[in-house]
Amino acid sequence: MKKKVANREFRLDLLVCAGTGCVANHSYEIKEELEKEINRHGLQKEVRVITTGCNGFCERGPIVVVQPDGIFYQRLTKKDVPYLVEEHLLKGRPVKKLMYIPSPEEPPIPKMMDIGFFRHQRLIVLKNRGRIDPENIEEYIGFDGYQALEKALTKMTPEEIIAEIKASGLRGRGGAGFPTGSKWELCRKTRSAIRYIVCNGDEGDPGAFMDRSVLEADPHAVIEGMVIGARAIGAHNGFIYVRKEYPLAVKRVKIALVQAEEYGLLGENILDTGFDFSIDVVQGAGAFVCGEETALLASIEGKVGRPRPRPPYPTESGLWNKPTNINNVETWANVPTIILRGAKWFSSIGTKGSKGTKIFSLVGKINNTGLVEVPMGITLREIINDIGGGIPGGKEFKAVQTGGPSGGCIPNSLLDLSIDYDSLTKVGSMMGSGGMIVMDEDTCMVDVARYFLNFMQEESCGKCPSCRLGTKHMVQILNRITEGKGEEGDIEFLEDIGKNVKLASLCGLGQTAANPVLTTIKYFRDEYLAHIKEKRCPALVCKSLISYVIDAELCSGCTVCAKNCPSDAITGEPKEIYTIDQKKCTKCGICLTVCPPKFKAVKKVSPPVK
Repeated sequence: MKKKVANREFRLDLLVCAGTGCVANHSYEIKEELEKEINRHGLQKEVRVITTGCNGFCERGPIVVVQPDGIFYQRLTKKDVPYLVEEHLLKGRPVKKLMYIPSPEEPPIPKMMDIGFFRHQRLIVLKNRGRIDPENIEEYIGFDGYQALEKALTKMTPEEIIAEIKASGLRGRGGAGFPTGSKWELCRKTRSAIRYIVCNGDEGDPGAFMDRSVLEADPHAVIEGMVIGARAIGAHNGFIYVRKEYPLAVKRVKIALVQAEEYGLLGENILDTGFDFSIDVVQGAGAFVCGEETALLASIEGKVGRPRPRPPYPTESGLWNKPTNINNVETWANVPTIILRGAKWFSSIGTKGSKGTKIFSLVGKINNTGLVEVPMGITLREIINDIGGGIPGGKEFKAVQTGGPSGGCIPNSLLDLSIDYDSLTKVGSMMGSGGMIVMDEDTCMVDVARYFLNFMQEESCGKCPSCRLGTKHMVQILNRITEGKGEEGDIEFLEDIGKNVKLASLCGLGQTAANPVLTTIKYFRDEYLAHIKEKRCPALVCKSLISYVIDAELCSGCTVCAKNCPSDAITGEPKEIYTIDQKKCTKCGICLTVCPPKFKAVKKVSPPVK
């Protein structure tokens, strides 16, 4: 295959982030406005505008990066574009007010790679994020795309491919962390003329967008990895399973599949080697349980997405009872780089039992929300402080949940914990697919446990009585506790049910559903006791356990709270002290929000005022 070279005829490339987050924030309008201004100034032969996939720094969108200078512009609006074009593109003066500013006291940071969010990452899967047009195969090829496929198909045997993946130490990035090469080997050794491979893109965790972003930004990396895997396993048909809520990802994957086939990189006689392999896209309806591999396979077959007992495992009997290898989006996207750069290089990154990097969606009470890729073994402190920029408003870090809704909540005392499969499991959490939700001092951990368990209970397929009934009973207990109706013995009962749900459930959903409850009890037991014994919510979150009151010594009688109260619960005379009728108060919190900062007369208290 002849290698394409990225176009360098232009003086400047303007890389406009067109991931879902930035698109929702009108980045396509920014692109159109940039092109309009560039044409107006006659710069169309010098400056090129390219739409890319997710840049990663989602909280700062819409984002434009000017290359080759690496100047990073953020939170752009259409009104900013004329000034940006005139100042930077015409006069060569980068616009400081549109750059990233860490805090009001600090100067702007012009270059993207000098920003802490980017500087502390290590990119393998996300190496092409924000730098190529995902709908243009030639740009992917220009950055070594499909070179690994050529190597695998023309210079390596299937056994050698599998040996390389095994030697790399790559483990499945979908949650379980099973060694990828070993799984491939098991599938290849089956006695079957027909085998399938599947890409699991059914990402349903609240706050997670890793798979979506990779498919949007670099779909060819996933396709290339799947073709290499198919050659190693001996499969000729594959499926990419993506939830229907990801229309942009689906669109770009389908475009990439057509392009790959046109270039002879997919379909019949790939690269004239005689190897045939095709990929179909299947869109899921959004059931969380279909992220479990046997439920996903049932969904592809057109059946109800429900897990089945294992063994037999999918590598023995999967799609239509044929051997099937399933890996998630991130796992497949790792494969080309491993084949191209070698197992030794990949295994030099990470820890003894967790090689390479891991992608996380960093969300919650964190200054820098976005998609990050870090080496295994990095600490939580480094992710939250160095990459995430710490907690907003000077608040204290309280906990972080890793591994999605069924992951555990890790407390402040474990902030220096190494991020790898074994360390997370030891503290009651898990790697999962890569969700990372940060919580600050204002978070009620009992309410958090209730929220995530309720999600898991609603998403349970209902097949296992332990999961269907156990999670329901646990949710009922947690509801009582947050309503101030908790009883002695509730904590012990929750622990007992949780452990039994883990032991008796068929699939990963039920086996991990109790993690948020068990870890919050383990690390934040005092909050449960406060809710049950003192009928108090220390974080002032649970509505049944709080009241809004007006401090008589601070109230100036400005009338703002009374005018904004939707339930007319606040009464008083202008310039006199106001009071809140607790029977009428709906605890919406508007009074606290609108009270002028110079007074701060409205307070939230717990236990509630009778």
